[in-house]
Amino acid sequence: MADIVWEEPFCAEGASCYRIGVDAEGNSYIAVAGSEERYLTDSGEALRQLIRDIKAGKADHLL
Repeated sequence: MADIVWEEPFCAEGASCYRIGVDAEGNSYIAVAGSEERYLTDSGEALRQLIRDIKAGKADHLL
């Protein structure tokens, strides 16, 4: 298992909080805060695009 360095949780207006992490190999991770053992992983660019889409209101229903 990769050693993931998690950032502080991001909490939106709802009750869910999310954490973003990276590992030494350049992979990016996103997980619900408190459930970091169950995460999604992809490239850094894919995670950045997901965040841009969420901020633009295109993907907020996914979270």
